[in-house]
Amino acid sequence: MSINQDGVSKMMDLPRKKKRLSSFRIIILGFAGLIIAGALILMLPVSSAGGKVTPFNETLFTSTSAVCVTGLVLHDTATYWSAFGQSVILILIQIGGLGVITVAVSFALLSGRKITLMQRSTMQESISAPKVGGIVRLTSFVLKGTFLFEMLGALVMMPVFIRDFGPKGIWMSFFHSVSAFCNAGFDIMGADTAPYASLTHYAGSPTVNITVMLLIVIGGIGFLTWDDIFVNRHHIKRYRMQSKVILTATFFLIIIPAALFFFFEFSGCPAGERILKSLFQSVTPRTAGFNTADITQMTGAGRAVTVVMMLIGGSPGSTAGGMKTTTVAVLFAAVIASFKRKDDAQLFGRRIEKKAVRNAAAILMMYVTLFFGGAILISALENLPIGSCLYETASAVGTVGLTEGITPGLGAVSQCVLMALMFFGRVGGLTLIYAALSGTNNNISRYPQERITVG
Repeated sequence: MSINQDGVSKMMDLPRKKKRLSSFRIIILGFAGLIIAGALILMLPVSSAGGKVTPFNETLFTSTSAVCVTGLVLHDTATYWSAFGQSVILILIQIGGLGVITVAVSFALLSGRKITLMQRSTMQESISAPKVGGIVRLTSFVLKGTFLFEMLGALVMMPVFIRDFGPKGIWMSFFHSVSAFCNAGFDIMGADTAPYASLTHYAGSPTVNITVMLLIVIGGIGFLTWDDIFVNRHHIKRYRMQSKVILTATFFLIIIPAALFFFFEFSGCPAGERILKSLFQSVTPRTAGFNTADITQMTGAGRAVTVVMMLIGGSPGSTAGGMKTTTVAVLFAAVIASFKRKDDAQLFGRRIEKKAVRNAAAILMMYVTLFFGGAILISALENLPIGSCLYETASAVGTVGLTEGITPGLGAVSQCVLMALMFFGRVGGLTLIYAALSGTNNNISRYPQERITVG
């Protein structure tokens, strides 16, 4: 599949022609347009292994899952889709992981076009950059880093997959490397192992486990954190506060769940495989969706920890979804400040602005509301246990892709619920709110203040 440069040019001219379109609306329209285009292509007979037309609702779900780098599927990717269909899905994953605006700006740069201030502003919002200045350099850095890591990941896994699958292992290496880096969780193992098997047959393989985990983490820490590491190297004191928060939160969100999984799950596995499974299961919920363990065999406590990890997700400006590590860190700092009766939340010797605390609280409320609301609706419509539905909606809104196996059997309305949650989780709650409310007048009078007791 190719992208017409004239079409990209027109897309980049869109903000200039329609001044009323905000950056947030452009981002939303970009993702929505890509999803619909992907769904239409996947409907073609050449996209399915059986050479038949796939119903639009099924291709729309698949395209949404791919663009939103989630991994929830109605059909096993390896057995249902042809090589062409798998290629389309991989392209959707790559564009969705990098961001539609990032890809559009990249094509504009390659064609020699000048990037306007509006386009730079849209790019800034797309990757959560702190300022417009240097955004073109950062875009080039992101693209080079992405393709470098994906290439290295594929080359490392290639000997293992070629050994097991022959020449087909080359394609499998690239597919899983891109899927892992983009935190998508799509796999094509089903044709040679078992449908929906993910990476369970490689639970004891250090090469596959460590490579996939590193790709997930690198893709999930965010492009600005890459930039900090690249520029400042080992001088951690020079890092932005956000990068310090992301790296610290990522470390603890891997180690603590891994320890819990090691001591309370996978007790029947050999020591080496048990360590790999515990680490992998702590990394993949944020927000990759691969699994090396049978999810349905985990204890209720293990699944509950996984749900929390799925809701937290990755970091801002990354290929991951979820509430984001910084959101949780800001809320945690606000709670500590409240306990200590301090006026301001603090992290790494820096005061956090009150707007960030308000936004973090709003994001938490939106995610929890959608998480529970979607699960209750699906449970009522499908007559399924609420626990399984909560797992599925957490996976969707966190753009994870882990599942207890109920997604393929859901009805059309329940599928629409999951699609809406995936879209919300990838685009971001505040982006949707700002897009809906952009242009409204915020210069309103203030109401009288009165105290209210909480807690």
